[in-house]
Amino acid sequence: MESSALGHGNPEREIQEFSRITGQMEREISKEIIGLKGIIRHVLIAVLAGGNVLLEGVPGLGKTRLVRTLSRVLDLKFSRIQFTPDLMPSDVVGTNILVKDGQGNSSFRFQPGPVFSNLVLADEINRATPKTQSALLEAMQEHTVTVGGVTRVLPEPYFVLATQNPLEQEGTYPLPEAQLDRFLFKLILDYPSMDELRRIVDLTTVPGSALAEKAADAAAILALKNVAARVPIAAPVRDYALRLVMNTHPRLEHSPDVTRKYVRYGSSPRGAQAIIQAAKGKALMEGRYNVSFEDIRDVAYPSLRHRIFLNYQAVSDGKTPDGILDAILGETEEL
Repeated sequence: MESSALGHGNPEREIQEFSRITGQMEREISKEIIGLKGIIRHVLIAVLAGGNVLLEGVPGLGKTRLVRTLSRVLDLKFSRIQFTPDLMPSDVVGTNILVKDGQGNSSFRFQPGPVFSNLVLADEINRATPKTQSALLEAMQEHTVTVGGVTRVLPEPYFVLATQNPLEQEGTYPLPEAQLDRFLFKLILDYPSMDELRRIVDLTTVPGSALAEKAADAAAILALKNVAARVPIAAPVRDYALRLVMNTHPRLEHSPDVTRKYVRYGSSPRGAQAIIQAAKGKALMEGRYNVSFEDIRDVAYPSLRHRIFLNYQAVSDGKTPDGILDAILGETEEL
């Protein structure tokens, strides 16, 4: 995919090219994914920030279809791991197998698992046991896999997009806090409206529907990531994001009352990193070479909802992470 205007130090041309390519990505994905415009945009923001995404929703809302469509639009090597209770860590990362040559000599050879890809779909990740879930930790954070004392580097760009069913459903295991923290975003899919449901049925039951086409490739994505990383952010906007994260901690001196009452643990520093990285990508997608306060507020929900852990009082009062974030955003001032 041609991206000649990227990486040549001309901000105006880079903004135009960035907006053109990402706009084409959105249009192609929307050919196969009805509705979910906000979800599609946030997934692309996460990809351009180099982060992993956790998609939560009941079965049948198009989570898996979205990831498959994304892999085709980005022209990336794609693999799918169906997480089940009997899945083993070696089924994810790979294992050393014993092989014999023509002379009958035996040796071990590494058989890569499905994690060795550009875009990995971890389907229904919370159906597997925590031991198997944790097999993805190193890959998600360091983009490497260590098996038998040997560390192997994964291809770039590298993303894990995981789907999970709501924890209220039978047969699910909550993801460990350390693994949740490796996801840049947690996105929640709602049930479609009547009009969207009608369009979904027409798309999936009528022959000859339009298919999404390639809009970028690995080289273009890496170039887009590099441009997004260089977007400037003013100190007041940056500090606003940091105050949001600090206000999720209940034991700090200036914590909001809602945090002290309902939050058990607040966000790690990765939450602040996620907000800043994502806000830069959002600004570029909207044709701006600077980050605004509104960008910070928009990406705060998917960046923090899985990084704040509520206490028993919050559960008994029917509070949700998004509800707590509403209150925190309302009490965090722009200075």
